[in-house]
Amino acid sequence: MQTYHRYLLASCALLACGVTFAQATSPEPEYQITFNAGVVSDYRVRGIAQTSFKPALQVGADFVHKSGFYAGTFASNVRWVKDFNGATKGSVEVDLYGGYKGQISPDLSYDLGLITYQYPGNNSGDAGTPGAGAFSNASTTEAYGALTYKMFTLKYNRSLGNFLGNLNSHGSQYFDLSAGFDLTHGFTLTPHVGHQLIPNQSLPANYTDYSLTLAKDMGNGLVLTAAAIGTNAKRSFYTDLNGRYLGRDTLMVGAKYTF
Repeated sequence: MQTYHRYLLASCALLACGVTFAQATSPEPEYQITFNAGVVSDYRVRGIAQTSFKPALQVGADFVHKSGFYAGTFASNVRWVKDFNGATKGSVEVDLYGGYKGQISPDLSYDLGLITYQYPGNNSGDAGTPGAGAFSNASTTEAYGALTYKMFTLKYNRSLGNFLGNLNSHGSQYFDLSAGFDLTHGFTLTPHVGHQLIPNQSLPANYTDYSLTLAKDMGNGLVLTAAAIGTNAKRSFYTDLNGRYLGRDTLMVGAKYTF
Protein backbone atom coordinates (compact mmCIF):
# COMPACT_ATOMS: atom_id res chain seq x y z
CA MET A 1 0.00 0.00 0.00
CA GLN A 2 2.81 2.38 0.83
CA THR A 3 4.39 1.62 -2.51
CA TYR A 4 1.09 2.44 -4.21
CA HIS A 5 0.81 5.75 -2.33
CA ARG A 6 4.37 6.66 -3.33
CA TYR A 7 3.51 5.85 -6.95
CA LEU A 8 0.33 7.91 -6.75
CA LEU A 9 2.13 10.88 -5.24
CA ALA A 10 4.86 10.68 -7.84
CA SER A 11 2.29 10.51 -10.62
CA CYS A 12 0.45 13.53 -9.23
CA ALA A 13 3.71 15.46 -8.96
CA LEU A 14 4.56 14.67 -12.56
CA LEU A 15 1.07 15.65 -13.63
CA ALA A 16 1.34 18.95 -11.75
CA CYS A 17 4.71 19.60 -13.34
CA GLY A 18 3.22 18.82 -16.72
CA VAL A 19 0.39 21.29 -16.16
CA THR A 20 2.85 23.98 -15.02
CA PHE A 21 5.10 23.34 -18.00
CA ALA A 22 2.15 23.51 -20.38
CA GLN A 23 1.06 26.81 -18.88
CA ALA A 24 4.57 28.27 -19.06
CA THR A 25 4.98 27.32 -22.71
CA SER A 26 1.47 28.11 -23.96
CA PRO A 27 1.74 29.36 -27.56
CA GLU A 28 1.78 33.07 -28.24
CA PRO A 29 -1.53 34.22 -29.75
CA GLU A 30 -1.42 34.88 -33.49
CA TYR A 31 -2.78 38.39 -33.03
CA GLN A 32 -4.32 40.77 -30.52
CA ILE A 33 -7.08 43.34 -30.96
CA THR A 34 -7.57 46.13 -28.43
CA PHE A 35 -9.91 49.10 -28.18
CA ASN A 36 -9.48 52.39 -26.36
CA ALA A 37 -11.45 55.46 -25.36
CA GLY A 38 -10.26 58.64 -23.72
CA VAL A 39 -10.56 62.34 -23.13
CA VAL A 40 -8.00 65.17 -23.15
CA SER A 41 -8.39 68.72 -21.92
CA ASP A 42 -6.60 70.20 -24.98
CA TYR A 43 -5.89 68.04 -28.04
CA ARG A 44 -2.43 68.84 -29.42
CA VAL A 45 -0.62 67.42 -32.44
CA ARG A 46 3.06 68.34 -32.63
CA GLY A 47 2.35 71.09 -30.14
CA ILE A 48 -0.39 72.77 -32.19
CA ALA A 49 -3.95 73.02 -30.79
CA GLN A 50 -6.46 70.92 -32.72
CA THR A 51 -9.62 71.83 -30.76
CA SER A 52 -8.97 75.54 -30.12
CA PHE A 53 -8.04 74.77 -26.49
CA LYS A 54 -11.27 72.83 -25.89
CA PRO A 55 -11.53 69.20 -24.64
CA ALA A 56 -11.61 66.27 -27.06
CA LEU A 57 -13.23 62.84 -26.91
CA GLN A 58 -11.17 60.16 -28.60
CA VAL A 59 -11.56 56.49 -29.52
CA GLY A 60 -9.36 53.97 -31.26
CA ALA A 61 -8.66 50.34 -32.09
CA ASP A 62 -5.45 48.40 -32.75
CA PHE A 63 -4.60 45.08 -34.39
CA VAL A 64 -1.16 43.58 -33.70
CA HIS A 65 0.08 40.35 -35.31
CA LYS A 66 2.89 38.36 -33.75
CA SER A 67 4.84 38.67 -37.01
CA GLY A 68 5.28 42.40 -36.33
CA PHE A 69 2.55 43.69 -38.63
CA TYR A 70 0.06 46.13 -37.08
CA ALA A 71 -2.85 48.34 -38.11
CA GLY A 72 -5.14 50.70 -36.29
CA THR A 73 -7.50 53.63 -36.28
CA PHE A 74 -8.06 56.72 -34.13
CA ALA A 75 -10.83 59.32 -34.10
CA SER A 76 -11.25 62.68 -32.36
CA ASN A 77 -13.28 65.85 -32.61
CA VAL A 78 -11.31 68.84 -34.00
CA ARG A 79 -11.90 72.54 -34.72
CA TRP A 80 -8.79 73.71 -36.57
CA VAL A 81 -10.07 72.84 -40.07
CA LYS A 82 -12.77 75.48 -39.62
CA ASP A 83 -10.98 77.90 -37.30
CA PHE A 84 -7.62 77.88 -39.12
CA ASN A 85 -8.31 76.81 -42.71
CA GLY A 86 -11.58 78.73 -42.97
CA ALA A 87 -13.64 75.68 -43.98
CA THR A 88 -17.32 75.27 -43.17
CA LYS A 89 -17.07 71.48 -42.83
CA GLY A 90 -14.53 69.26 -41.08
CA SER A 91 -15.12 68.68 -37.36
CA VAL A 92 -13.81 65.11 -37.04
CA GLU A 93 -10.37 63.57 -37.49
CA VAL A 94 -10.10 59.88 -38.41
CA ASP A 95 -6.62 58.36 -38.64
CA LEU A 96 -5.81 55.06 -40.34
CA TYR A 97 -2.35 53.58 -39.98
CA GLY A 98 -0.42 50.39 -40.52
CA GLY A 99 3.13 49.18 -40.52
CA TYR A 100 5.69 46.65 -39.39
CA LYS A 101 7.85 46.52 -36.27
CA GLY A 102 10.95 44.36 -35.96
CA GLN A 103 14.06 43.74 -33.87
CA ILE A 104 17.59 44.42 -35.06
CA SER A 105 19.14 43.42 -31.71
CA PRO A 106 17.83 42.99 -28.16
CA ASP A 107 18.21 46.75 -27.54
CA LEU A 108 17.45 48.09 -31.03
CA SER A 109 14.14 47.91 -32.91
CA TYR A 110 12.55 49.60 -35.92
CA ASP A 111 9.08 50.66 -37.07
CA LEU A 112 8.05 51.43 -40.67
CA GLY A 113 4.58 52.46 -41.76
CA LEU A 114 2.00 54.73 -43.34
CA ILE A 115 -0.60 56.96 -41.66
CA THR A 116 -3.41 59.00 -43.17
CA TYR A 117 -5.18 61.81 -41.30
CA GLN A 118 -8.68 62.10 -42.73
CA TYR A 119 -11.18 64.90 -42.03
CA PRO A 120 -14.41 63.48 -43.50
CA GLY A 121 -16.43 65.98 -45.53
CA ASN A 122 -13.95 68.82 -45.03
CA ASN A 123 -14.16 71.58 -47.65
CA SER A 124 -10.89 73.30 -46.81
CA GLY A 125 -9.89 75.39 -49.84
CA ASP A 126 -13.15 74.84 -51.74
CA ALA A 127 -14.46 77.77 -53.78
CA GLY A 128 -16.99 79.85 -51.90
CA THR A 129 -15.56 79.17 -48.43
CA PRO A 130 -13.66 81.79 -46.41
CA GLY A 131 -10.01 81.75 -47.31
CA ALA A 132 -10.62 79.84 -50.55
CA GLY A 133 -7.49 79.54 -52.60
CA ALA A 134 -5.22 79.75 -49.54
CA PHE A 135 -5.62 76.06 -48.63
CA SER A 136 -6.22 72.66 -50.18
CA ASN A 137 -8.10 69.67 -48.76
CA ALA A 138 -6.97 69.14 -45.17
CA SER A 139 -6.60 65.35 -45.32
CA THR A 140 -2.96 64.23 -45.26
CA THR A 141 -0.95 61.02 -45.72
CA GLU A 142 2.55 60.44 -44.33
CA ALA A 143 5.16 57.71 -44.49
CA TYR A 144 7.21 57.19 -41.33
CA GLY A 145 10.14 55.29 -39.92
CA ALA A 146 11.47 55.01 -36.38
CA LEU A 147 14.41 53.51 -34.52
CA THR A 148 14.22 52.70 -30.82
CA TYR A 149 17.35 52.09 -28.75
CA LYS A 150 16.54 51.08 -25.20
CA MET A 151 14.32 53.94 -23.94
CA PHE A 152 15.10 56.40 -26.79
CA THR A 153 13.09 56.70 -30.02
CA LEU A 154 13.94 58.75 -33.11
CA LYS A 155 11.11 59.01 -35.65
CA TYR A 156 10.80 60.64 -39.08
CA ASN A 157 7.55 61.48 -40.93
CA ARG A 158 7.25 62.76 -44.51
CA SER A 159 4.03 63.85 -46.22
CA LEU A 160 3.16 62.22 -49.54
CA GLY A 161 1.04 65.18 -50.63
CA ASN A 162 0.04 68.58 -49.29
CA PHE A 163 0.32 68.79 -45.51
CA LEU A 164 -2.90 69.61 -43.60
CA GLY A 165 -4.22 71.84 -46.38
CA ASN A 166 -1.11 73.99 -46.89
CA LEU A 167 -0.63 74.58 -50.62
CA ASN A 168 2.57 73.35 -52.29
CA SER A 169 3.64 71.60 -49.08
CA HIS A 170 4.36 68.15 -50.55
CA GLY A 171 7.32 66.59 -48.75
CA SER A 172 6.72 68.28 -45.38
CA GLN A 173 8.89 66.62 -42.73
CA TYR A 174 8.72 66.02 -39.01
CA PHE A 175 11.61 64.88 -36.80
CA ASP A 176 10.69 63.44 -33.40
CA LEU A 177 13.02 62.47 -30.54
CA SER A 178 11.54 61.07 -27.33
CA ALA A 179 12.42 58.83 -24.40
CA GLY A 180 10.43 56.81 -21.90
CA PHE A 181 11.68 56.59 -18.32
CA ASP A 182 10.10 54.06 -15.96
CA LEU A 183 9.80 55.76 -12.56
CA THR A 184 8.34 52.57 -10.98
CA HIS A 185 5.00 52.33 -9.18
CA GLY A 186 3.23 52.71 -12.54
CA PHE A 187 4.71 56.13 -13.37
CA THR A 188 6.39 56.88 -16.71
CA LEU A 189 8.09 60.16 -17.68
CA THR A 190 8.40 60.99 -21.39
CA PRO A 191 10.38 64.02 -22.60
CA HIS A 192 9.97 64.90 -26.28
CA VAL A 193 11.27 67.38 -28.81
CA GLY A 194 10.17 67.63 -32.45
CA HIS A 195 10.78 69.83 -35.47
CA GLN A 196 8.23 70.47 -38.23
CA LEU A 197 9.28 71.60 -41.74
CA ILE A 198 6.60 72.87 -44.16
CA PRO A 199 8.11 74.09 -47.46
CA ASN A 200 6.98 76.81 -49.87
CA GLN A 201 4.88 78.90 -47.46
CA SER A 202 4.63 82.69 -47.66
CA LEU A 203 4.97 83.04 -43.87
CA PRO A 204 7.41 81.19 -41.56
CA ALA A 205 5.78 77.78 -40.98
CA ASN A 206 8.70 75.75 -39.59
CA TYR A 207 8.84 75.37 -35.83
CA THR A 208 10.03 73.24 -32.90
CA ASP A 209 7.74 71.74 -30.28
CA TYR A 210 8.59 70.18 -26.92
CA SER A 211 6.76 68.42 -24.15
CA LEU A 212 7.18 66.56 -20.87
CA THR A 213 4.52 63.95 -20.13
CA LEU A 214 3.92 62.13 -16.85
CA ALA A 215 1.72 59.05 -17.09
CA LYS A 216 0.29 56.91 -14.29
CA ASP A 217 -0.89 53.37 -15.02
CA MET A 218 -3.83 52.85 -12.69
CA GLY A 219 -4.24 49.20 -13.65
CA ASN A 220 -7.09 47.44 -15.45
CA GLY A 221 -6.36 49.40 -18.66
CA LEU A 222 -6.70 52.93 -17.24
CA VAL A 223 -3.86 55.43 -17.75
CA LEU A 224 -3.89 59.06 -16.56
CA THR A 225 -1.59 61.67 -18.11
CA ALA A 226 -0.44 65.22 -17.54
CA ALA A 227 1.73 67.03 -20.09
CA ALA A 228 3.47 70.39 -20.28
CA ILE A 229 3.54 71.36 -23.98
CA GLY A 230 5.14 74.30 -25.80
CA THR A 231 6.35 75.47 -29.21
CA ASN A 232 8.25 78.30 -30.86
CA ALA A 233 5.74 78.41 -33.73
CA LYS A 234 5.44 81.85 -35.30
CA ARG A 235 2.27 83.77 -34.42
CA SER A 236 2.16 85.16 -37.96
CA PHE A 237 1.44 81.67 -39.32
CA TYR A 238 -0.24 79.81 -36.43
CA THR A 239 -2.94 82.31 -35.44
CA ASP A 240 -6.45 81.22 -36.45
CA LEU A 241 -9.29 83.28 -37.93
CA ASN A 242 -10.52 84.12 -34.42
CA GLY A 243 -7.17 85.58 -33.37
CA ARG A 244 -6.13 82.57 -31.24
CA TYR A 245 -2.45 81.59 -31.27
CA LEU A 246 -2.58 77.80 -31.67
CA GLY A 247 1.03 77.18 -30.60
CA ARG A 248 0.85 78.69 -27.14
CA ASP A 249 2.14 76.80 -24.09
CA THR A 250 -0.33 74.60 -22.26
CA LEU A 251 -0.78 72.02 -19.51
CA MET A 252 -2.85 69.14 -20.81
CA VAL A 253 -4.45 66.39 -18.72
CA GLY A 254 -6.07 63.24 -20.03
CA ALA A 255 -7.40 59.78 -19.29
CA LYS A 256 -7.40 56.69 -21.53
CA TYR A 257 -8.99 53.30 -21.02
CA THR A 258 -7.81 50.31 -23.09
CA PHE A 259 -9.79 47.07 -23.23
